[in-house]
Amino acid sequence: QEEQPQQVSSIVAGYNVLGVANVTNYLNVRETPDLDGKVLGKLPMNAGCEILETLDGWYKISSGSVEGYVSAEYLLTGAEANERASGCLATVAKVKADMLMVREEPNTDCTILTRVACDEELEAVELLDGWVKVNIDNKFGYVSAEYVDVYQTLPKGVTIEELSYGNGISNTTVDLIEYAKQFLGNPYVYGGTSLTNGADCSGFVYSVYKHFGVTLPRTSSEQRSSGTGVSYADAQPGDLIFYAKAGHVYHVVMYAGDGKTIEAANTKAGIISGTVNTENAVWATRILEDNEVVVDGGIGEVNA
Repeated sequence: QEEQPQQVSSIVAGYNVLGVANVTNYLNVRETPDLDGKVLGKLPMNAGCEILETLDGWYKISSGSVEGYVSAEYLLTGAEANERASGCLATVAKVKADMLMVREEPNTDCTILTRVACDEELEAVELLDGWVKVNIDNKFGYVSAEYVDVYQTLPKGVTIEELSYGNGISNTTVDLIEYAKQFLGNPYVYGGTSLTNGADCSGFVYSVYKHFGVTLPRTSSEQRSSGTGVSYADAQPGDLIFYAKAGHVYHVVMYAGDGKTIEAANTKAGIISGTVNTENAVWATRILEDNEVVVDGGIGEVNA
């Protein structure tokens, strides 16, 4: 029987029984306490977790969006966990508004770089008068100090879905793509915007983004002018990629990373997980960094 974790008060806020991943890469979090258990997610090096239960050679843990079992061999507990944590704490700004703008400069008159959802933790770089400088998706921006809680914490676990999109992809983007995946197999209907009863290519991305409070134009040719234009070769998960022939945009897809798309393809295939048609791809746009998108009032956006 595995020894119980030492009853030592955690030095990291938010943890009662702290565990710290003692690995150089990732520690697998499994669905069951055995090596054949399905991998649900991973704890990065020095990630913190809450130990929920002790088993024979395993701990049941919770960290970030992941809950499952990890090998006790690779988890520090008690005084050892506190000692490791003391040298690995990072300062974060946790969003406490429904939707918070990340600004290019520390004022409300400048460009909006992106928007982040409630409970997201951003890397805090510097504390200013009324503003916090943050690093999000490897870019610097500023958020109003009024709408974030700033504290020190450890890295957290990530789900397999989050890992599959690569580092630097925000939780909001992951949520967007996972939401879109729910409708795979549903029908294609020309002119439609229903994610369940049928949508065309532009109606599909229109309704997916609408769910996250972003109102796009209705047609693919109009959507092409939304957001921040990027090369389709530089597209990131959540971006829209447009196909054209003879200068005419005829199709739009949502990029899902690793060359994959989620799209309302045609009446025969319906909504599918496809691959980027590089022959006809001419343009991509990044909606979540657009300064001109219309955000529904119902999302409770904070204009700061």
